[in-house]
Amino acid sequence: MRPLRYGVTEYDREITQPGYVVLSPMRGQECFLLGMGGEIVHQWHLPAILGNYGYLLENGNLFVSVPTTGGPKLNAGAGRLLELDKNSNIVRDYIDPMQHHDFQLMPNGNIIYLAWELTLTSDSDRVRGGIPGSEHDDGGIYEDVLREVDGSGEVVWEWHVKDHMDYEKYPLRVNTRRKEYGHANTCHVRSDGNLLISFRELDLIILVNRQTGNIDWEMCDRGWGGQHDCQWLDNENILLFANGSDQPTAEYSRILEINSSTKQVVWQYKGKPQHTFYSPRISGVHRMPNGNTFICEGNHGRLFEVTRAGDIVWEYVSPFFHTHNAFGEVNHIYRARKYIKDDPRLNGLINK
Repeated sequence: MRPLRYGVTEYDREITQPGYVVLSPMRGQECFLLGMGGEIVHQWHLPAILGNYGYLLENGNLFVSVPTTGGPKLNAGAGRLLELDKNSNIVRDYIDPMQHHDFQLMPNGNIIYLAWELTLTSDSDRVRGGIPGSEHDDGGIYEDVLREVDGSGEVVWEWHVKDHMDYEKYPLRVNTRRKEYGHANTCHVRSDGNLLISFRELDLIILVNRQTGNIDWEMCDRGWGGQHDCQWLDNENILLFANGSDQPTAEYSRILEINSSTKQVVWQYKGKPQHTFYSPRISGVHRMPNGNTFICEGNHGRLFEVTRAGDIVWEYVSPFFHTHNAFGEVNHIYRARKYIKDDPRLNGLINK
């Protein structure tokens, strides 16, 4: 059992990347900017409970999701995307009840996000795998769409799973309900505008060509156990959080860095012992400029930073608990991001 300690529990000042963390407690109505000592240096108030997470835009505003009405009952949605200034004023407000999980601001100022569309049960036989007869009570299977909208909210580009995916090649897990196909949870925008997408229920990541719509690269590994937060690094490797759910052996999570050319793991992090690091759902990861890796173990509300050697140099356990309909009182964190201390996005948020 984990010790009942909250806040900062580990901090090596010599090795930790100096910076600040945007913490978005799930089911809460605030987002926080934390210093490395765990102090709250800034706070945003949301007009509704958090949808998934928030992060800083280049102008220093917070980009965040909150729920709205009218979407499917899949317990993974949001539907309303907000840009908040430092005083929590809404400066951009976009609603799509079918939006879910991830959302990113493109270099051109457009928003790209994940959304659902319903394929009727009568037309859903192309989807393989899953528990027979377990389609959604809305009348079919929800499939993913990538949708891009401009500043006025007009749709300028879409990419539909049903037009591009090989259903025979990538069936659902056998123990998965056929409510949705794929369960996309990440849309990572590369510097060239192409999109790295993660599908949890397929243990699959793909690279979608923004110009042609083709799938330029793909990788599937059932050992990932429902991965999250995939990113294409500057060195052409891919970083992801391998949750490790539905494993036949002892349950544990891993952070993997994968060579995109060879598809071989070139670096990984596991708990020591390995069962001490495990989040079967949500969670995230990203690489810091000093080479450390920042990790969000979402199910336990745990944020920590490790060196290349796998040593923990900073750790924080969220004390912010909220009621979740399925799990009770939890301190879950869908995803968190850390910003180096000199990042211009922090201007106006902290006293340097």
